[in-house]
Amino acid sequence: MTFVMLGCALPAYKVWWPFFVVLFYILAPIPTLIAKRYTGDSGSTSNPCLELAIFITMGFVVSSFALPIVLARSPTPTPVIYPGACYLTLAGNVIVYLTLVGFFIAFDQEDADYSMW
Repeated sequence: MTFVMLGCALPAYKVWWPFFVVLFYILAPIPTLIAKRYTGDSGSTSNPCLELAIFITMGFVVSSFALPIVLARSPTPTPVIYPGACYLTLAGNVIVYLTLVGFFIAFDQEDADYSMW
């Protein structure tokens, strides 16, 4: 979040459009959390509900990476955001999504006492 805030608030940029990726941060884990809660272990290798949730989650993730790139490469005389703000937002995206993956890996273990999630 620090990189996203820097991409928005530094005096050279002064534009808060990159902050809209926070909406994707909030929405990204929701489909997977819902699908993991309501799907049982059916014994098969394929679970359509979980695969749909992962597909929707990946749509949010790709959108959060695409938004700053599209804003930085807008065809207007001056870009909506500067390339530096785009790079800071992309760095923030990488860190946030690696944290989410770590959360799902840590709390998805069956033998852990804290697997109540």
